[in-house]
Amino acid sequence: MAQQIADRRDIDFVLYEQLETEKLAKEKAFGGLDRKAFDMIISEARNFAIKELLPVYVDSDRIGVTFKDGKVTVPESFHKPFKLMLENEFTSMCEDPEWGGQGLPHIIDRAAREYLSGACGSLVAYGQMGHGTGKMIELYGTPEQKKLFIKKLYDGIWGGTMVLTEPNAGSDVGALTTSAKKNADGTYSIVGNKIFITNGDHDLADNIIHPVLARVEGAPAGTKGISIFIVPKIWVNPDGSLGQPNDVVCTGIEEKCGIHGSATCSLAFGGKGQCRGFLLGEEGKGMKIMFKMMNEARQDVGFQGLFAASRAYLYAVNYARERLQGKELGAGKDAPDQVPIIRHPDVRRMLMWMKCYVEGLRSMIYYVESLFDKAHCTSDPAVKKACSDEAELLTPFIKSLGSDRGFDICVQAIQVYGGYGYIQEYPVEQLMRDTKIASLYEGTNGIQAMDFLGRKLGLNNGAVFMNMLNQMNQIVKKAKETEGLQAMADDFQSAINRLGEVAMIMGKRAMSADFKTAFAHATPFLNATGDVIMAWMLLWRAQVAATKLAKGAAQKDVAFYNGQIKSADFFIGTLLPIALGSMDAIAKGNKAAVEIDEASFGG
Repeated sequence: MAQQIADRRDIDFVLYEQLETEKLAKEKAFGGLDRKAFDMIISEARNFAIKELLPVYVDSDRIGVTFKDGKVTVPESFHKPFKLMLENEFTSMCEDPEWGGQGLPHIIDRAAREYLSGACGSLVAYGQMGHGTGKMIELYGTPEQKKLFIKKLYDGIWGGTMVLTEPNAGSDVGALTTSAKKNADGTYSIVGNKIFITNGDHDLADNIIHPVLARVEGAPAGTKGISIFIVPKIWVNPDGSLGQPNDVVCTGIEEKCGIHGSATCSLAFGGKGQCRGFLLGEEGKGMKIMFKMMNEARQDVGFQGLFAASRAYLYAVNYARERLQGKELGAGKDAPDQVPIIRHPDVRRMLMWMKCYVEGLRSMIYYVESLFDKAHCTSDPAVKKACSDEAELLTPFIKSLGSDRGFDICVQAIQVYGGYGYIQEYPVEQLMRDTKIASLYEGTNGIQAMDFLGRKLGLNNGAVFMNMLNQMNQIVKKAKETEGLQAMADDFQSAINRLGEVAMIMGKRAMSADFKTAFAHATPFLNATGDVIMAWMLLWRAQVAATKLAKGAAQKDVAFYNGQIKSADFFIGTLLPIALGSMDAIAKGNKAAVEIDEASFGG
């Protein structure tokens, strides 16, 4: 069952061979830790996921959450593993021990969560979502707010949310109408309605802490007038004890395509005029504070795509090895009538496509986690800023590529299964439905494309993007010096050069009178750039693997290392040319999408 969540050999490869995570043990920030400790934590998460979380994955879908008499109830089978998850401190692995965390590197937390969230993401999110709420309070809260909320949020004892969306203000957050009025005691009265609030209400926690965006009376319109407030479901007294219920009411839950075990709630604040909240930070700074949480949420959403893709791919591989159907192409008349479908070229093509993206996504996501750890370990402000900038640049790719390709891999897994993949007897159809949401929430992927073109491409006058291209060129240099990788390195070098040219074209176009044409091509540009990033990660992996083989790898590792080289070969040889074709189209800047008359769409 472990292989049906994540590939431990591949995780170890990324951690210790590609990213050299063992070196973190030498840093003062992680003193007392070593690879043995890292491995033990990941193994414990893996064992817990297999034993306690994976068995309730089907319940998360078939039973799901229910709403009755104003209360949201999760499946009964969630309660035991949720309690055990909190007891095992899996919700606060990388948090500061001062706040009850374990102080682990971000990258080890991510590896452990690949098993935990990969086994039953809906359940785990009830304990994990308090992280973002707590982090905002840790960074921007008063000493009293930190004392009241952080530890219980990080421990998962209290739930957390992110309360932005309103019926008429979805991605256009500046159009929100929720209001806040300051009271004599320093609290604020909150009035408004919010929708699509993940885990907005449930019966797994004694309290839920809502970070709510609202506009203080008299504040300017748009995002500049937005503040953020800590609004507990149950009021928290100054001594930390629970007081009376706050005027926060769940008015319903959404019936969704997937993630049925996740409570997506509509919330009414102040319907009786008695909802109170604490201002977090300063008035008018709500969006700045919320974006700290949003960036983390976007990384988590991309990760959601990865862990679903990993499971779907492994299920598909195992099924293809076991499913007997048809003769092998080219076999003689005396050959067996049926062979495992993994021997059929088209099935192998599908599996290779899935393998490339699962491996590339894992490397990219873990790489960004390593940037957070590098920033944590240094006292040099320049290094901290460089790590932060690079992570900021890559966040739209984690979110969009992770969610889009994660979903696509689940769809491809269904295709490998054939008709069996479309029925509930097998798990891949649930994975597909559960994963589709990832391209939609925390800013649709079209918004990620606009963010990349409009903000991230020009970060530090383009220096951050150019630094990424320079890092790609460093891998090219190493690959050209590695036996067997020279041709791949040459092809990848051509793609890097072309990406640089197209980025210049798009950057200039976005700043010109023709900016609408640029943004009409923003998503193809994001996707093409993402595929170049995938090629970077895969060639990097291949270079590490080829070096290991040249030095005489253990026999048990030979097939794995050869698989890394084949992944890079397949991707650079068959998928990267598609991205190059897309870049040619982007450079031409076809205007049809912006010039067409609205009536011409028909309907």
